[in-house]
Formats: sequence, C-alpha cells, structure tokens
Amino acid sequence: MSKAVEILVAGIDEAGRGPLAGPVYAAAVILAQNCPIESLTDSKKLSAKKREKLADEIKNEAIAWSIASASVEEIDRINILQATFLAMRRAFLGLQPTADRVIIDGRMVPKGLGVPAKAVVKADNQYAQVAAASILAKTARDEFCLQLEESYPGYGFAQHKGYGTAMHLKQLKELGPCPEHRQSFAPVKKLLHNATPGSSDHN
Repeated sequence: MSKAVEILVAGIDEAGRGPLAGPVYAAAVILAQNCPIESLTDSKKLSAKKREKLADEIKNEAIAWSIASASVEEIDRINILQATFLAMRRAFLGLQPTADRVIIDGRMVPKGLGVPAKAVVKADNQYAQVAAASILAKTARDEFCLQLEESYPGYGFAQHKGYGTAMHLKQLKELGPCPEHRQSFAPVKKLLHNATPGSSDHN
C-alpha cells in the first residue's frame, strides 16, 4: 500500500497595513499536522516577548516559512491593498517546499498564487499556520521599526511602530515626514500639502 502524501497547507498573514510609515510585511508558513508549537494565536493578542519566543520556535519547527515586504514606494505607487497582496505573493513564492493550498487571513485572495486558496476573516484565530504567519510578519515589521528609530530619531518609531498615535502625529507635525512615511496616506499627504518648502526635508 502506498503511503498517503501529506497535503501542505500554507497560512499567510500581513502586518503593517494601517501605519503611516514603513513597508507592509507578509509571512507564509507551512506547519506539520502534528506541530508541537503551543500558544499559537493572533499576534496582536501576544506580548512582544511572547511573539519573539514563538517566532524562533516557528522558524525552527515549520516545514517552511518565508517573510517578505512591499516598500513605501510601492505602497504609494499601487496603493496599500495591492502592496499587501504583493508582499503576500512574495512570501508565498519564497516557500521551500511550496504549498498545495493556502489559507489567508482577511476577505480577499491575492492573484497569482497558482494554487487553491481561500480567505477567512480572523483566520489567525482558527488556523495554526495563519497564526504563525501573523507572528512572523509582526515581529519582522517591529524589528524594522526599531531600525527606523535609529535612522530617524525623534519620531518614536520604537513606541508606536508607525501607527498614527497622538505622539506620532505630534512628532510628524513638528519634524515633517521622513523618507519612510507613506505620502499617499491622508495625515502625511495633508502635512506635505500644507508644508512650506524645506519643512519636510528630514534626512
């Protein structure tokens, strides 16, 4: 009797659609059916320390994992939704081995995956591989925001991670946008429109 072939199912999730700065990240993860990793859930429900610990476990235990991003330039050029899909496709194409099926957190499936795929709202609460993808995407983007803190001090990227908090908006108004701010997003666009020449030149 031939041995049954395990169907590899990838989970895909993103991090960073809402912030005013930085790339949007996506991750794709394939887990074994008997995956030993515990406490996998939506990354937003976990502390940063717990996410980092789980991210290491996922990278060690997963059959395959991949993290990708779409840049601020791509977000501004093709819009945040299409840039998110681009990051998801890049993450999926980075899987080795590749997956036979895909589950995506959200309402829409990006084109060009080449395998059967379904979108499920709050999939990161229902499927371990999607929860794992959400954790990898979130930790990768948070790490990038810590780098932004060093490159562009004063904005508070280490605290707000690019989201439009009161602190971020205050610093944005005082300092002007930096090169990693999304110029197509309304708060940044408004500042650029109202800025006097040279006021947003923060390098």
